[in-house]
Amino acid sequence: TSSPAAPSSQNLTGAGGWSPLTSDRYQWLEVDLGERTKITAVATQGRYGSSDWLTSYLLMFSDTGHNWKQYRQEDSIGSFPGNSNADSVVQYKLQQPAVARFLRLIPLDWNPSGRIGLRLETYGCPYTSDVVSLDGSSSSSLVYRLSPGTRRTPRDVVSLKFKTVRNSGSLLHAEGDGGLSLSLELERGKLQLLLRRGSSSEPRRLASLGSLLDDQHWHHLAVERRSSHLNLTVDKHTERVQIPAEFSHWEIRQGNVTFSCVEPVSVAVTFPGPQSFLQLPGASASSSSGGVSVGFQFRTWNKAGLLLTFGLPQEGGVVWLYLNEARLRLQIHKLWSDISSALNDGQWHSVELNSRRGRLSITVDKEEGGGAHASPTFPVAIQSQLFFGGCPAEDDGQECRNPFNVFQGCMRLLTLDNQDVDLIMVQQKELGTFSNLQIDMCGIIDRCSPSRCEHGGRCSQSWIAFHCNCSDSGYSGATCHSSVYEQSCEAYKHNGNTSGHFYIDVDGSGPIRPQLVYCNMTEENTWMVIQHNNTEATRLRPSSLGNQHSVHFDYATEEEQLSVAISQSEHCEQELSYQCRRSRLLNTPEGSPFSWWLGGPGAGRVQTYWGGAQPGSQQCACGLQGDCVDPQHYCNCDADRMEWTEDSGLLTHKESLPVRSLVLGDIQRPGSEAAYRVGPLRCHGDKNFWNAAFFDKETSYLHFPTFHGELSADISFLFKTTASSGVFLENLGIKDFIRIELSSSTQVVFSFDVGNGPLEVRVESSVPLDDNRWHRVRAERNVKEASLRLDDLPAATQEAPADGHFHLQLNSQLFIGGTASRQKGFRGCIRSLQLNGVTLDLEERARITPGVRPGCPGHCSSYGSFCQNRGRCVERVNGFHCDCGLSAYTGVFCNTEVSASFKSGTSVSYTFKEPYELSRNSSALPSSIYSDTTLRGENVSLSFRTSQKHLALLINKHGEQAFILKELVSHHCLFLLQVDQNPREDFNLTSDGEFNAVKSLVLGKVHGESSDDLDPDLARLGSLGFTGCLSVVSFNSISPLKAALLHPDTSPVIITGPLARSNCGSSASANPYAAENTHHLSGRRREGPLVNAIRTDSALIGGLIAVVIFVVVTGLAITARFLYRRKETYRNQEVKGVNQDDSPDFPFNNQADPQNASSENPKEYFI
Repeated sequence: TSSPAAPSSQNLTGAGGWSPLTSDRYQWLEVDLGERTKITAVATQGRYGSSDWLTSYLLMFSDTGHNWKQYRQEDSIGSFPGNSNADSVVQYKLQQPAVARFLRLIPLDWNPSGRIGLRLETYGCPYTSDVVSLDGSSSSSLVYRLSPGTRRTPRDVVSLKFKTVRNSGSLLHAEGDGGLSLSLELERGKLQLLLRRGSSSEPRRLASLGSLLDDQHWHHLAVERRSSHLNLTVDKHTERVQIPAEFSHWEIRQGNVTFSCVEPVSVAVTFPGPQSFLQLPGASASSSSGGVSVGFQFRTWNKAGLLLTFGLPQEGGVVWLYLNEARLRLQIHKLWSDISSALNDGQWHSVELNSRRGRLSITVDKEEGGGAHASPTFPVAIQSQLFFGGCPAEDDGQECRNPFNVFQGCMRLLTLDNQDVDLIMVQQKELGTFSNLQIDMCGIIDRCSPSRCEHGGRCSQSWIAFHCNCSDSGYSGATCHSSVYEQSCEAYKHNGNTSGHFYIDVDGSGPIRPQLVYCNMTEENTWMVIQHNNTEATRLRPSSLGNQHSVHFDYATEEEQLSVAISQSEHCEQELSYQCRRSRLLNTPEGSPFSWWLGGPGAGRVQTYWGGAQPGSQQCACGLQGDCVDPQHYCNCDADRMEWTEDSGLLTHKESLPVRSLVLGDIQRPGSEAAYRVGPLRCHGDKNFWNAAFFDKETSYLHFPTFHGELSADISFLFKTTASSGVFLENLGIKDFIRIELSSSTQVVFSFDVGNGPLEVRVESSVPLDDNRWHRVRAERNVKEASLRLDDLPAATQEAPADGHFHLQLNSQLFIGGTASRQKGFRGCIRSLQLNGVTLDLEERARITPGVRPGCPGHCSSYGSFCQNRGRCVERVNGFHCDCGLSAYTGVFCNTEVSASFKSGTSVSYTFKEPYELSRNSSALPSSIYSDTTLRGENVSLSFRTSQKHLALLINKHGEQAFILKELVSHHCLFLLQVDQNPREDFNLTSDGEFNAVKSLVLGKVHGESSDDLDPDLARLGSLGFTGCLSVVSFNSISPLKAALLHPDTSPVIITGPLARSNCGSSASANPYAAENTHHLSGRRREGPLVNAIRTDSALIGGLIAVVIFVVVTGLAITARFLYRRKETYRNQEVKGVNQDDSPDFPFNNQADPQNASSENPKEYFI
């Protein structure tokens, strides 16, 4: 060893060096440092004056010269880069210093034109510590107690290092008042923190840390008590644990004390696979004893693998002992038997195979009593050789055959005929043969401790990799990092969803769990509705109450979810209402309030204003507006009158929301009565979703602080551009970098370097990306893989290098829309940029950056297709909305049918007067009617449902069509008619008049003067009216039924008889929940209401199906073009787990409400 100064000339730069006789991977250089040393760095150099140097190597450390432990950088990178020539010195500082006496360097690769050659130097200093040896007995312990006069402090720390070969035992014991005790105990190689109440009670586990702690290597343990919690650290991993406050001192009890550390020597061997095997001679053992006696211990994570095989003296007979689905299976010839199960838990398991005098026995974990016995009809003996773990690849004699997987794991304590196998002799090639083994060490790694699976994903592992099960977590990806849910109702709307229950994840891949909310998309704003436990009006009477009544409101979401949801919304509100009779409220103008409420984060702060007023005003809405029932007071209820009155309004100050509790005081007087209501919390807008910046030059960019995504990083954003290339994002380090760019008009590239070379993930689009439409990019990099998603295309992935991973180490600023070199900048818009769930405020930075503008208009090019049924997309600053003025439909996407139930006496008459009056129903003049003085054709469409048996204009009788038409006009006109999917039929009518302006249109019963000019047959049918459902009625660009139902006061309609809006025309009208979407966590709440289910029965009604439409025209002119198309209905069905087409990232379950499905519904028609 030497000091941390530069290597001395006689060690590295001197002549000579180490070069073994044979250059292969079974060579090593071992250094005895003479005492335990804290090693901080190593330096290597090639052999002097030669072409011999190492290009990569492994480092091993040991206290005893046995039981070596491989040093790993960042917990996974095992190999170190070596030299590129024989003269230069390459030094590596160890991220975590290693404490050991012995160091072993194992060459992996070397100069192909030379041999293994090395000069080595280590850096460090002596390490001294007191040690104590404990034998595990309960008769004695090492005890520490505070002296009686010792001052108690709010912080206690106990720190120690331990090593053990046993996987169970007690390390620490702490006692508190009232019989409480805490203990740290090893259980199956894990450290458990247990809480006990009394000596006989069952312990409660508070925490579990570490794994494989019985590997006979030193492990660091620290316990720090800070008032009512513990910081428990095992090696480099810390967990914070809440504990009872009764603990006042520590007491450590361990076995018989010896102030030295005597370690048993146990040589293990690692089978890393896939060419690993150990071959031992077995002929002498079996011949001398006339049977078989083999024993060993193994540990593995794999479910399958060959443990042992040997041939039998019988011709072709073979014994196989192997793992299958984590069960130990013994197979002889074609007969097999399962012995034990769940053996892939990483623990040491013992196996003994014995055959004596015709009796075969196999025992697994003898202490636990596992085993099996058999009496085979043939002798079981070893023919010549035993093979552990696998078979030689070059064995042509078929002495060893392995039809199973190779074994990957560790073995130790091998015995043949009750004699220990000396594995050091095997290592020195004095006994048996082997391939690809690591002898005198167990290289098992627990990749699930600590778990790399995020958000509650369940970790499982094999010998070489780990896997995360993300089901029920609400997250996806190789490490359950990315949320499967959108962050707001606004985002769901822009996926094309309609109103319903959705899970939203307010911080994306952050730690906050998803929450279930209701998204109301029926208005121009998209509302997020969060319910609490009491949204109904609640009446109070003095007889059952004390001086005050206090009520607390519990919300359906957790505190952190609620706080973030409110903060990222543009507007929030909550109704607060108080109805009163002789019950004063705020005691205005100058008295102390009788009532108040608490609102805001946590338990909330006291608020003394009421709904509709301003914070701190001690007023109600009427006081702000100046219209209270008594002008001397600022609340209606403060007038203290005998008549019922009310103070209500909306609370809109986000810092005071939500309402947490309500205290009502003036309710104890005789005659006092009151009722209160606190509505659900409602918020709209998403600051993050529309946060955008426009880059108008390729040299413009925004910069932010360095991105920290060392082991796990996700980046998501939307972009639109007319440029064919440009860099979206870049962050540089000394060698590392991360970049996302548009490399061509059809390709996005995610590239990065984490120290093991650049890696690229590409996604190719079949459509141009420079189409000035929004496109979504989602990139993720974790310890297992890198992935890139573009819009709804399948994700492209690249696995992480097999040798593990490095931390992503960046140090420059994060550039958005450009690069540090100002080359290949992006020209266009970037929106909703999020890094690890945190939104970057592009607009705020753009306001102070030249060449970049905040915001980005023009959303209809991307989202305009959501506006259906002639709905028109209208731009907004943040988003868009659908104008349904020209549509017979309504709703946020103009896809909600406007339907009404008609009785026999119901009549709706729409009068066409002047063109300007027709424009009330639409945002544009109905030019289709008034573009010509002579009408050449009219479009009339509607949907109906009825069981009525009379008809005007069309009759459907027993499936055969007939038409009642009179020659009302004298010149020839073409009449086209189609019902459902039947063939269209054409009719010629004659008329001697001309078309002039249409005067009126009648739905339902034809009254009075409207029927005077009709044919008697039609007049008779028209007078009977229509009984059933009419929906989405349109005449050219006019929607008469919609006008009558939604705008009766401003439209030229006359309504006679009962008319009520109904959902009877909806294709899912039998299911009131059919228009609601419920996005559940996978595997949860399968019984709840699910989305967009269509559940109606298709049944043909015999007889006559009728609808009456009467059009009176000036000059005896009428013509029509009827377009009929059938609206599909379906038989009852439950479709579970079906993904919606709008986005494959967000699967929904489809199911109808069986209680609301009609068993026999009439057909629906769309004309």
